[in-house]
Amino acid sequence: MTLYPDYPVLTERLRLRPFTRGDVEAVYAYRRREDVARYLFDVALSREECAMAVQQRIGQVALEANDDKIILAVDERATGQLIGEVSLIWRSVEARQCELGWIFNPEQHGKGFATEAARALLDLAFGPGDMHRAMARCDARNLASSRLMERLGMRREAHFREHSIVKGEWDEEFIYAILRREWQARPDMAGDR
Repeated sequence: MTLYPDYPVLTERLRLRPFTRGDVEAVYAYRRREDVARYLFDVALSREECAMAVQQRIGQVALEANDDKIILAVDERATGQLIGEVSLIWRSVEARQCELGWIFNPEQHGKGFATEAARALLDLAFGPGDMHRAMARCDARNLASSRLMERLGMRREAHFREHSIVKGEWDEEFIYAILRREWQARPDMAGDR
């Protein structure tokens, strides 16, 4: 099975779309920030590193094999402004499992945009993607991200304590997951059945 979504993916307030070369400055505006890099494996990126990352993301629009990625720019529909990015990684074709990710400009935090975008990704994963299980991870100190996963109905399945060294410190990580049947059974889906 291949997942090649019909772009853009629209939600009430957002447009999820493939990246373009014109997105470098908007991505650099948040990926250069230390407060954004704090909970990522990456460090804050230079403009040149952002340009290379955007160039790589341009072609990451479909899932065909293990570890393929869909990485999409997230625009606020009202303004057309790029406010973040979301990712869907196919972790196992055989077991139909994927991983979600998100990075948003801190200026947009607290508005529900990340939750709205992540819901759209889960709809893709469990709809046309025919995934069985979706997981996400975050640094254990990243309370905003863990709360987002809980809002999505994901359950915490693991807390890895001091399991690796990231940026010179012991890393602690939460793993959250949700099954397709759980996503489809959530109360806000009652009208869609």
